[in-house]
Amino acid sequence: MVEAVLIDLFSLPANSQSNIQGLLHNTLEAIEKRSSIHAPCVYVMCCQRQGSERKGEQEFLLPALRSFQSLNRKLEVVCAQTTAAALYTIKQRLDEKDLSIIKVILPTLRKHLMKVYIDHLFTAVYQFDFEDLQVVSDCEKLQISEHQNEGQTLPSQDVALIQSEIQMYLESLPSLKGELTILRSSLIPGDIFLHGFTTRTGGISYIPTLSSCNLFSSSKRRDPQVVVKENLRRLANVAGFNPEAFHRVKVDHANAVCIMGKTEPDNYDGIVTNQKGVTLAAPGADCIPVLFADPVRRACGAAHSGWKGTLLGVSMATVNAMVSEYGCNVKDILVVLGPSVGPCCYKLPHESAKEFHRIDPKCVRLFDSASPYIDIRRATRILLERGGILPENIQDDSVTDQNQNITFCTACHPDKFYSHFRDGTNFGTQIGFISIKD
Repeated sequence: MVEAVLIDLFSLPANSQSNIQGLLHNTLEAIEKRSSIHAPCVYVMCCQRQGSERKGEQEFLLPALRSFQSLNRKLEVVCAQTTAAALYTIKQRLDEKDLSIIKVILPTLRKHLMKVYIDHLFTAVYQFDFEDLQVVSDCEKLQISEHQNEGQTLPSQDVALIQSEIQMYLESLPSLKGELTILRSSLIPGDIFLHGFTTRTGGISYIPTLSSCNLFSSSKRRDPQVVVKENLRRLANVAGFNPEAFHRVKVDHANAVCIMGKTEPDNYDGIVTNQKGVTLAAPGADCIPVLFADPVRRACGAAHSGWKGTLLGVSMATVNAMVSEYGCNVKDILVVLGPSVGPCCYKLPHESAKEFHRIDPKCVRLFDSASPYIDIRRATRILLERGGILPENIQDDSVTDQNQNITFCTACHPDKFYSHFRDGTNFGTQIGFISIKD
């Protein structure tokens, strides 16, 4: 069932725009005649001419709106100077109402263009269906017709122009929820390494559970890759790294490690390098982003350690990769555990809790319950120490900076961090990042 209708009048010529009342009325009439189109919400995209006033966008459409309101539907007209701006505004309206199935009615010649915009601004969460809209110029009417021949795909230079338009628009948007904030550990020497852990502030993601500096996009969430890329650009600008030399682990909740410069595995939760200026990153939204630094051999690494990765020893696997690839001494390696779900909040089924109990009974609280509380940070520290990392070279929630804590509980601080445990499936993601300075 269609949840929303999008009418694209953006490309209508100036003479049609001036008589848009009649055009819109005819379009709405045509929608009502099509039994296949039923949706409570309708959005109309129009071009706002440069120099025109934004206020009163809907006033000149009142006759058409009144006729449509009698059909118990909601209609909103969105005027903007670019298609990217108009479509992104409509995306916000769809997300506010949690709508995902959209019928797009547009001129045939706009279809390929619109599909490129949609591919960039939306994810697989949304379903789009297209209907052709024909403008009959002699009587200034719009007709909805059957699908026309799809024809050829859009030329690459046109796709590049659309990408540039989207990027420029996103760069123009204000940051949400305050300034971009980075947490840093005093354990990692700042003269050799650039590092930090992000919080949720200072980006442009607007969906409540993703707002605002979400740094991960997937087909199951509503934040598209272009928005995450813009958040990363802003982070890189504040932190001082090159976003084009940025490598994030490909999460598999296991213990594979990628060695920068060698064949990249399909999936891996650890990554290491000794190359200067290359930024490594690990995500976390309850799972631990773990950073590794060897100031002697000048090598670094990052790992994503959830409960499965912790049990599989992903942190020591990353340490071992640094030792074998770069000749690091395990006693020189510094390890910092970033914001992650704490033992105050995190529960696992009893069968999984047994594995942590085997590492150390202190890793489990209320062990005899159906869902005991688990301390994946303590388990990570124990496994690292058993592997030869010096206790004083590990920073976690048991060892904090005098001026700033690093290993916050993500679930306990909704103003600072994302949390899958707290927010559900449409959750945002923060990262830990590290690089060797030039």
